[in-house]
Amino acid sequence: MQRLLSGSARLLPLGLRCEQAVSSGIVKAPSNFTTRGYAAVATDSSDRQHGWQLGAAAAVALATAGLGSWLLLDPQTSHCEEVQLASAGQTKKRKAPLPEIHAEDVAAHNNKERGVWVTYKDGVYDVTDFLEMHPGGASRLMLAAGGAIDPFWAMYQQHNQEEIKSLLEGYRIGSLVGGQDMSQQVADPYSNEPKRHPALVVRSQKPFNAETPAELLTGKLYTPNDLFYVRNHLPVPAVDPAAYTLRVEGEGLRTIELSLKDLRTKFKRHTISATLQCAGNRRTEMSSLKDIKGTVWAAGAIGNAEWSGVNLKDVLEYAGLDERSEAEAEHVQFEGLDSDMEGVCYGASIPIEEAVYKGADVLLAYEMNGRPLSKDHGFPVRVIAPGIVGARNVKWLSRIITSKEESQSHWQQHDYKSFSPNTDYDNVDWESAPAIQEPNVTSAICEPENNTAVSTSEGTIPVKGFAYSGGGHSVIRVDVSADHGKTWTVAELSSVPAKRSRAWSWTLWQAEVPMPKEHTGSIELICKATDNAYNTQPDSVAGVWNLRGVLNNAWHRVKLQVQEE
Repeated sequence: MQRLLSGSARLLPLGLRCEQAVSSGIVKAPSNFTTRGYAAVATDSSDRQHGWQLGAAAAVALATAGLGSWLLLDPQTSHCEEVQLASAGQTKKRKAPLPEIHAEDVAAHNNKERGVWVTYKDGVYDVTDFLEMHPGGASRLMLAAGGAIDPFWAMYQQHNQEEIKSLLEGYRIGSLVGGQDMSQQVADPYSNEPKRHPALVVRSQKPFNAETPAELLTGKLYTPNDLFYVRNHLPVPAVDPAAYTLRVEGEGLRTIELSLKDLRTKFKRHTISATLQCAGNRRTEMSSLKDIKGTVWAAGAIGNAEWSGVNLKDVLEYAGLDERSEAEAEHVQFEGLDSDMEGVCYGASIPIEEAVYKGADVLLAYEMNGRPLSKDHGFPVRVIAPGIVGARNVKWLSRIITSKEESQSHWQQHDYKSFSPNTDYDNVDWESAPAIQEPNVTSAICEPENNTAVSTSEGTIPVKGFAYSGGGHSVIRVDVSADHGKTWTVAELSSVPAKRSRAWSWTLWQAEVPMPKEHTGSIELICKATDNAYNTQPDSVAGVWNLRGVLNNAWHRVKLQVQEE
């Protein structure tokens, strides 16, 4: 099978690794799986959605290309290119009436000489003129040449927007004979999705992303497994634990493969308490200020759990890591079994010092709150890198690589990064910003919820919430105000005991905030946290707004309606 990958050739083995996982039986493909339109596996990608939403025309281009997730978007597409793409779609004239075209004729138009045609449902589209304008390159678009783009749109549900479909129609040249559909035998890449708890607040179905309801976050220090937020970038892979292997290799290491049994029996079991938080948590507050590309999270894309598994440092030392190899490698890369249509897997990395310093707590976890990992949370093995943003905690772990370079995956290079409020997609330089590792200090009010009615007769307002800081920093104070910051109430804190610089878990807090004497029928509650390095939250979203909507740690605000009694 031909592999078309841009950038460094070192990415090729990573994708092949995923293909091998399917062929070896580790990852199970759906029974009706077909390689028609797919590259190798029936798993795929997701929140590349922000690039998809850069502009409707650019989205059409990418959808027409029908690429794997990290190829689907080119976040560096400029505004000028978007305008050019839109113009291309709008100026292509359609002849009426449209002819009927046989599927065999579409299949024959799979090169520049004869023309490049694709189908969507019963429509036929000539995208030859669009090849050189495609943001991901002509070679990407050629992957769909002569075939249906429906499988790719089935994976990337964000394609199903009317403006995208409208622009695609600008390239239509006909309809398939008899209204037939070339994609009728395509498998649903999301056919292996597990059942989820109905209380989760769903933000997208395919891929599945859901957060914990705010009022359920503060009940206990450990978030119940079924209510823990879910962040998937690709379809959930079906993994056979009996066939599962973890490959460990890289700078200064001997290559080894470990089974699930090996991990459980050859290494000491470790347990830590750690909070995971999506970098985009509280993104919705940023989107209210200015348009944001990404999953629209409220404050529930966070959770705390007790994780058990193998210390990553122990595994690396078992593979030969020593002081010399530590000096040679600067990063530890992780690759999951979740994959796009080209067999390119989700990947991320952390600095190697996070994994090997004395007392390092990075785990290869196989249990969550005393139970085996669920499918959504990375069964059978996932990375738990405490104090580091959720995107680096790779699920369904299949490969570990020590390297001089960080992961070259899209999610490391072009996704989880933050920029100045003045930077937007028409002037962003992705290489100018480092990949996010440690989250900043943040807090949120969970109770009462926004627009709750409160009575003046009570005198005080009971308020509950969470606070968290990355990098092992503990939260030392949470301040709450009901009068726009004129006065503050110091909250009572509750947290898991931890050593200095190893406070991996969040802090839950509660406060009785005096009812302000002066109000206009509504009250705005505000909270802010301070950690043990005396980092504290900024007061305004405007100062931390960024095009990806990540790391929003402005003061959290909740409005209440006042009932006079």
